[in-house]
Amino acid sequence: MSSLETERNGCEKKDFPFEISDVVPSVNEKLLQDFHGERTGFFQVGHKKWFFPSTFRGHLPKLYNFEVRPTDVWIVTFPRSGTTLTQEMVWLLMNNLDFDKASSASLAERFPFIERNCIFNHELHAELLKENKDSEEKIEAVEKLIESVCDKVHEMKGRRFIKTHLPLSLLPKNLLTAGCKVIYVARNPMDLVISCYLHNRLFRTRNFTKDFPKYWQYFKTNFVNWSPYWEHVLEAWEKRNEENLLFLFYENMIKDLKKTISEVQHFLGTAYSDDQISSLENHLNIDNFRKNKSVNHDDWKILGIFNKNEQDFIRAGQNGEAKRWFDEDMEREAIEWIQEHLKNSDLKFPSI
Repeated sequence: MSSLETERNGCEKKDFPFEISDVVPSVNEKLLQDFHGERTGFFQVGHKKWFFPSTFRGHLPKLYNFEVRPTDVWIVTFPRSGTTLTQEMVWLLMNNLDFDKASSASLAERFPFIERNCIFNHELHAELLKENKDSEEKIEAVEKLIESVCDKVHEMKGRRFIKTHLPLSLLPKNLLTAGCKVIYVARNPMDLVISCYLHNRLFRTRNFTKDFPKYWQYFKTNFVNWSPYWEHVLEAWEKRNEENLLFLFYENMIKDLKKTISEVQHFLGTAYSDDQISSLENHLNIDNFRKNKSVNHDDWKILGIFNKNEQDFIRAGQNGEAKRWFDEDMEREAIEWIQEHLKNSDLKFPSI
């Protein structure tokens, strides 16, 4: 790579100290039968076996070597852990509670998902182009789906707000020492897996076609994107006392949103009045949040990225859904699974 390319991309691909291996053929074949959004296959990374679809393969080294700035604000989560709510909260706290701009500019523009283009394979992209061929505006929007977000973020001026679902170990090595602010949000896995299941049914990029018990088996055996879940969460938990990392629980966020806003603003160094915090709390209230077009990916719905007759991107915003989804055997299995992975850790999820 030339020095010019390195400067433009903010990274050098050669520094990626993790072995990449394809998922064994028999498992890969079964995954492709159940996750129709992926068309080629899946691979795993490093000794922790981070799991990704084939579209991530050429991008992970670039993301690992991304050039971090001290003024960056990052949100790191396993998917469906309260990411969108946290993004909106953080952006408003760092932008003078500019509700007008937050409503007029999409969250994806204000707070880019740095590996977003990695979730779109060429076959699905071609299908979306064909489906939207009658509109030049939609074709332009579809073309942008596979443009490198990493490159665009690298070129951004001023403070950057960055979302990722990558685990800390696959992110830049200096992320927690460069001076930027990093917020990690964790969520109880029994609620999270339900939200992930519905999310995987909604998005054509995943297009999971089986029932919840089947998805649960994939989830607990680490065959869903960005897994393994426990490694993801425990890596961050072990770093929770780092000066530039704030570790949050989604359960606490939902239980007392105002308290969480105060905690986040203290971490970010902002200072708003009680009335201003109450205004932000009202803006983030799930009933209002669900109606907020700037955070709901309405543009993706228009392009056909969402499957019809599935639940929306922003759903219930609740804790305790597991009781309605897990039968007795599954619940017992899940509790044992949780206990096994936490037996050597002091991590405890808040009661709900």
